[in-house]
Amino acid sequence: MIFSLFRDIQYQNSLGMMSTISPGKREISAMNDPLFDIRGKSIVVAGAGSGLGRAVARALIARGARVTVADISTESLIALGTELGKDVLSCPTDITSEKQANALMARAAERFGAVDGVINTAGILRIAPALEMKEETFRQSMDINVTGAFLLSRAAARAMEGKGGRIIHFASVSSFVSNINYAAYATSKAAMWQLTRVLAREWAPKGITVNSIGPAMTETGMTVDYMSDGAFRAQALASIPMGRFGSPDDLIGMVVLLLAPAGAFITGQTLYIDGGRTLV
Repeated sequence: MIFSLFRDIQYQNSLGMMSTISPGKREISAMNDPLFDIRGKSIVVAGAGSGLGRAVARALIARGARVTVADISTESLIALGTELGKDVLSCPTDITSEKQANALMARAAERFGAVDGVINTAGILRIAPALEMKEETFRQSMDINVTGAFLLSRAAARAMEGKGGRIIHFASVSSFVSNINYAAYATSKAAMWQLTRVLAREWAPKGITVNSIGPAMTETGMTVDYMSDGAFRAQALASIPMGRFGSPDDLIGMVVLLLAPAGAFITGQTLYIDGGRTLV
């Protein structure tokens, strides 16, 4: 999309002086504006085999990034690789394995010369009353959503050492709001919220930013089973002031911002893209 400036626009620059943009002197392209340009960046997307991760990978490729896609499902990666083309690197990866997380970064750096950004969309959603939830379910949620995020972040930071980079996790509004039956998921996402803050502070001197994006209920493969329950769907929808569920497309802009030059001074934040859910 091209945005044309049809009339003189005055604005106050960083020195407090008035400057003018005149018509016809420039056009700003949403794809090519230097502030949001990610062309040529080497980006790793974990959890890319389906849903949100797949949508993110597609969007980054469309914007000229060099993308490595990772997922625990080899079959999903084969299908994704066929869809996206030969210029995409596919790496089957279990992010709860430090060895595999390190190998993922090594392969991305070998193929594309560096790792400029890592996006973690991998996760698991288990909803059940706390008194009925199996211990295994709780532990699995923490292992994938927290330990996996930590190991992937550490592997990314090692790959970015000396150059800097961007790490983005997908958290959830569940890190902030208290929904019944969400003991495992909400606890894991709250842990991710604090992990983001701690790693951001620790790695800021290295030029590595760490942020999370917190969506409201989003229609993806991870939520489809729950969304098919009419009562659950109605209750979830009623909690979002804007009156609709999120979609992966609602989140792409924030991903690009955090990867691009415009996001260089943002770190340690969980940015809620939630239709007002955290206001309720």
